[in-house]
Amino acid sequence: MTASPIRAVPARGALGRSRPRYGEHAVRVVLVLAALVSVGTTVGIVASLIPTTVAFFGQVSWQEFLFTAEWTPLFADPHYGVLPLVSATLITTVIALAVAIPLGLGAAVYLSEYAAPRTRRVVKPVLEVLAGIPTVVYGFFALSFLTPLLQDYWPGGGGPQIFNALSAGLVMGVMIVPTVASLSEDAMSAVPGALREGSYALGSSTRQTATRVVVPAAFSGIVAAIVLAVSRAVGETMIVAIASGQRPSLTWNPLEGMQTMTGFIASAGTGDLPVGSLSYQTIFAVGALLFAITLVMNLLSARLVRRFREVYE
Repeated sequence: MTASPIRAVPARGALGRSRPRYGEHAVRVVLVLAALVSVGTTVGIVASLIPTTVAFFGQVSWQEFLFTAEWTPLFADPHYGVLPLVSATLITTVIALAVAIPLGLGAAVYLSEYAAPRTRRVVKPVLEVLAGIPTVVYGFFALSFLTPLLQDYWPGGGGPQIFNALSAGLVMGVMIVPTVASLSEDAMSAVPGALREGSYALGSSTRQTATRVVVPAAFSGIVAAIVLAVSRAVGETMIVAIASGQRPSLTWNPLEGMQTMTGFIASAGTGDLPVGSLSYQTIFAVGALLFAITLVMNLLSARLVRRFREVYE
């Protein structure tokens, strides 16, 4: 007597089912649309900047714009040298990074390597609250509290002027600390625990493990966090518009007032400039330069991240 063959009964809900999954298709469409919105926004910004910027450089040479040091586009005798705005942006950004990088990386190392899980759950959200404070509040804090404090306790008297780049840069550094700390901590937490265990097995301390194992392994994520913080500092408007002043002067003294690129855009954009005039076109020219600087930084960041990225299995 021959045994009848046993038929395999397909399990209910098997992975190979042919029934269409409409929910997955809908999610995929939503994700594609989200990606296209960001790309479309960038394309729209470029499309809005290019025509007016080209019209501006049709009347002002790019050599004068990039390499001269007098910026008075709204005066009776206009000059269009953007170097004072670029130098002010650079100074405030460097001061902000001098504050944000040590504090942010220190907070990230503490939360990743030293803090207990309960402490981390409490401290990290509190730290990220700083990123939600309106920047206009930071600006008034720098102008009304930090600047008088620096003037009162400056060694030898004197101190910064009422409007100065130092106060703006310091407060801006505090503002971007959560960006550096949160993203760096996420990168450090993604480092496999086996690397830490191997370091401890060799007799390393927590400090040695954090500085010689975890930080180098998470270097690409830390670089991305720092570059994002740089872009945030370069593009900040309200803090520098309120605290650093609106006097475009080519100086490297952070105790003096100066005007950044975003500060000029904010002040000129709220004025009564005739649309199509050369003064109006300067807003777009400065905006295009700011966009180009941010784009170059992001491209360098992407290259560094690809170069130093560690892949673990």
